[in-house]
Amino acid sequence: MSLTDDDLIVRVAARGEGVTGDGVHVPLAAPGDRLLPDGSIGHGPHHAQPPCRHFPVCGGCQLQHLDLASEAEFVADRVRGALASQSLAATVRPAILSAPRTRRRATLHADRRGRQVTLGFTESGSHRIVDLRECHVLLPELFAAVAPLRWLLATALKDRTRADIHLARVDQGVDVLITGQVAEGLAAAEALTTFAEDQRLARLSIDDGMGAEARWEPEPVTVTLGGAPVPFPPGSFLQATGDGEAALIAAVDEAVAGAGIIADLFAGLGTFTLSRGAGTRTYAGEAGREAIMALRLAAARAGRPVVADHRDLFRRPLTAAELDRFDAVILDPPRAGAREQAAALAGAKVPVVAYVSCNPSSFARDVKTLCQAGYRIDWVQPVGQFRWSTHVELVARLVR
Repeated sequence: MSLTDDDLIVRVAARGEGVTGDGVHVPLAAPGDRLLPDGSIGHGPHHAQPPCRHFPVCGGCQLQHLDLASEAEFVADRVRGALASQSLAATVRPAILSAPRTRRRATLHADRRGRQVTLGFTESGSHRIVDLRECHVLLPELFAAVAPLRWLLATALKDRTRADIHLARVDQGVDVLITGQVAEGLAAAEALTTFAEDQRLARLSIDDGMGAEARWEPEPVTVTLGGAPVPFPPGSFLQATGDGEAALIAAVDEAVAGAGIIADLFAGLGTFTLSRGAGTRTYAGEAGREAIMALRLAAARAGRPVVADHRDLFRRPLTAAELDRFDAVILDPPRAGAREQAAALAGAKVPVVAYVSCNPSSFARDVKTLCQAGYRIDWVQPVGQFRWSTHVELVARLVR
């Protein structure tokens, strides 16, 4: 069998597998690789040596076999593909990728069987946990907590149970939330406190199904957003990396530059609300009660002109009449997108929309609604915060 251009890997599909010129999907293949007659892969110039021993079994990464250039192209191509699926076109800028070992929040999974605890990410497409012995995406501070947590959970977690371990880097250090059934009794409680003190954690919380309860918190935990310390409820959403957050904020700043009155919808703790200048008045809408209360308190303490509104934008989106009060709107919905809010926005006269998305598919669906109502896409900035992952984020500027 002779080699042809049809055997060449020409792109990377949404789940991370390479695709040949004739459409064959090849796991762990990079652009420029070649599918050989025996089914093996001939490596090309964009194939990288994966740095982690757990790749490709660990589901935390899917793209460690790509070099930097092909990974950036993958991120941008995901955005172009989503737009094309809705018959849309736009200027898609080169992707911005976060550096290795900068992930400041993560959810690990734990399983206890007797004195044996497995702790790490799950395998791709499976509930089986990869026992994490190294990690090239987590901040070193977060990874340093893994081995001590494994020791703690051998006694603190109920036997033959699983738990989720939420880690976050906050202003005071490492924040840990254990979601699962912990052992009962004085000894278990003392073990949790001793562990948190010895590890100098910012906070240790337990959620056994009744809501998170802090077991150790020497001082109130905060995360600084836009120069303002914001109370950080256990398990709250935080942009995955500091440089990824900065890239998103810079793109939003560019998109809404000059706007005096802005609506930040799905505002969360205020990543974009609190990055507005002191001369900008901002309405922040968010359904999460703890998040919006934290934002309200932080904005008041910092003297920011913010109206923080507890509002479910899926059930009760801002109406066209309400939206027309603003010079610009920032949309930052969860993965499901903002179908209802986009429909209302389509009937409004807001001149500028900055759409921040963590799902190119729902983004493209919502943007088609806006474009059919007279908006056009000025540009799109892709961001790969989750390094070596197929997860893609973006900021788009839409104008009337």
